[in-house]
Amino acid sequence: MSQLTSINDVDVSGRRLLVRADLNVPMQNGQITDMTRINRFAEGMRPLLQKGAKLVVLTHRGRPDRPFEQSLSNEKIRKALSDALQAPVLFSAYSTGPSSESFASRLSEGQVLLCENVRFLKGETSNDLEVAAGLARLGEIYVNDAFSSAHRAHASTEGVTRFLPSFAGPLMLDEVDALSQTLDAPDQPAVAVIGADRFSSKAPILLNLAGKLDKLIIGGQIANTFLYASGTPIGRSQFEPDQLDAVSEIRARAEESGCKILLPIDLVVSQDNGKSTAIVDRTACPQDATILDVGPKTVERFKAALGSARAILWNGPFGRMENETPAVGLAQEAARITRMGKSITVAGGRDAVRALNQAGVSDDFSFVSTARGAFLECLSGRNLPGIAALKGTQCAS
Repeated sequence: MSQLTSINDVDVSGRRLLVRADLNVPMQNGQITDMTRINRFAEGMRPLLQKGAKLVVLTHRGRPDRPFEQSLSNEKIRKALSDALQAPVLFSAYSTGPSSESFASRLSEGQVLLCENVRFLKGETSNDLEVAAGLARLGEIYVNDAFSSAHRAHASTEGVTRFLPSFAGPLMLDEVDALSQTLDAPDQPAVAVIGADRFSSKAPILLNLAGKLDKLIIGGQIANTFLYASGTPIGRSQFEPDQLDAVSEIRARAEESGCKILLPIDLVVSQDNGKSTAIVDRTACPQDATILDVGPKTVERFKAALGSARAILWNGPFGRMENETPAVGLAQEAARITRMGKSITVAGGRDAVRALNQAGVSDDFSFVSTARGAFLECLSGRNLPGIAALKGTQCAS
């Protein structure tokens, strides 16, 4: 990913910034259950407010089926955003039109206007340029600080850049820089830890990373498909027979680029649905057994691969994450290496973040992305429309 121009390099004093955020936070019984996205966004915006900027904030919440759904109204996050920003936040029941434009025009320096859910707008998700122009009238400068929505070409992420000088926000830059350190110009050797239940969900990622990194550590159920393709017995374990050609393609890419694919060498298996387990060599899985996890020799092999890495990318669940399981041990090893300053560790994807939280090591990683789809699209080597728009000729200074 090439360099983006940062809003931090712009004199924002007295300027009205139209900021696309991703404040799509989980809620239960009307209460926010995870403030991570709001807090991270606020951390980058507070310095801009201190410099005298006026913020008009756009965000979506959920996937509304109707023009208005009370449970998905942005008014429900106004106070939380105000507390996180340590600044007054006004709310507009509209995100385009005369009312919201009037609100925006009357903002004072250091004030914030939170607009209603942009996905209530007909034309937002289809990237309607009239909608984009309406959004653009709310600001003087556009700032995209929503990496997690950058894989969508919507009016508030792509279309609006055609009408305003456009820049990357602090959180957007943090996410892009973290990925760039592992994907574009990694400190060698670079290793990816990839796990998932479905091989097909990771095939594009594995194919792309096999041409970029030094080693791929494969775990979770996707390892079963690799093992089966190698002629290794996997008993009654789940695998995807329609993905064997994809395995061959990934292996060919890895061989061509010099990337090593590391698979389990011993396995934790069960013949009675987990009531009892045994550790076997990967060539000795009984026909009536199911693979539950990797064995201790595999853990040591994988830890050694992490120990020599200077950049580690973690995506997806890697086996079970209960106490003292191999997956926890591997996550803790990655965290230990990071604390020692030996490696940069970047994790992303909903399952990966949940797994690292369960292992208690999220805070020790160099960067943990809140993005889901955008993170996976990046790992697959695909261009993100929201980022491409910031690099285009329309991004005037």
